[in-house]
Amino acid sequence: MMDQRWRPTVNEREFIEQALQSDLRVDGRRPFDFRPFDFRKLTISFGREDGSAEVLLGETCVMGYVTAQLVPPYKDRPNEGTLAIFTEFSPMADPAFEPGRPGEAAIELGRVIDRGLRESRAVDMESLCVVAGKHVWAVRVDLHILDNGGNLIDAANIAALAALSTFRRPECTVGGDDGQQVTVHDPEVMDPLPLTIHHLPIAVTFAYFGDGNIMVIDPTYKEEAVMGGRMTATVNSNGDVCAIQKAGGEGVMSSVIMQCLRIASVKAADITSKIKTKVDKYTTDKALQKVKRTPAIVAKEVNVPDVAMKESMHSAMENQTSKAPNDDQQISEGDDNHQNTKMISTLTADRIVKHKQTSTFVGGPSNS
Repeated sequence: MMDQRWRPTVNEREFIEQALQSDLRVDGRRPFDFRPFDFRKLTISFGREDGSAEVLLGETCVMGYVTAQLVPPYKDRPNEGTLAIFTEFSPMADPAFEPGRPGEAAIELGRVIDRGLRESRAVDMESLCVVAGKHVWAVRVDLHILDNGGNLIDAANIAALAALSTFRRPECTVGGDDGQQVTVHDPEVMDPLPLTIHHLPIAVTFAYFGDGNIMVIDPTYKEEAVMGGRMTATVNSNGDVCAIQKAGGEGVMSSVIMQCLRIASVKAADITSKIKTKVDKYTTDKALQKVKRTPAIVAKEVNVPDVAMKESMHSAMENQTSKAPNDDQQISEGDDNHQNTKMISTLTADRIVKHKQTSTFVGGPSNS
């Protein structure tokens, strides 16, 4: 895939190959282990802004960042947006990476990820259309290789999926006299919208050694220097094969390829679960932060509690009872009802006065 900064000696090559024949790897994993140990585990983290993610796969570090802008659509697809993958290999990641124009390795990496995303239609392109034939969203994914510890394709693919899952595009409205004027709203005015993602195509890379009968998943940097060939299978959690890329090397039997696809399907389900868990946690944390920052702008009335009114009525009735005539005095039912009605009316009027005096508006000046 690239010029190696580390070229193994004959003894190192023989040691790696003989260890693989015994189902052992230099870093202690089994042939089909996907870096489960703490020092080689998969870690996904997100930036402060939506659409940015950083993935650590062992010693490999890749950062993904997603942006979007309104552009005219392609003439043959007037109601679909676009999705493009761009890769940048930082010289600090590997001395073999040269600054300037992207090399063959960067182009190949971008094509593998782009094929898995676009040809499987993982992202709904029609949902990116604003005005058919005039304005659509062009989504751009930038992948920056910060450290090369082997298996760049898998790490970059996970970074792209994590960044796309947290990206939010601005909300748009269409208006004007001709109904073609597009207004892009600020995120503070209208909440931005997430992308419609149907499934997550996971890239799983296998390295072949010898005559193609020995294979390992998730090769390290040293294993890539010794391998005879490589195959990347892009599979989703449902077991659907989205794309297959075999980059030269020794020929591989169809039975071996089918075995790789079965293994890739299992690994894809595990990685998909981890991505979704991280994205859900990020989305929840962002929502809680937004609630804390939002000021109270809802009108609120402060009323006299019902308990206070009941106590006032009870006190008034006791006063009326203490002033009531003796048993030998006759009080008609009509007079009693008249007194109670008058007492309740007085209390109700008193409550209305108190209500007007205590009403207020949280978040703005009072009208009283």
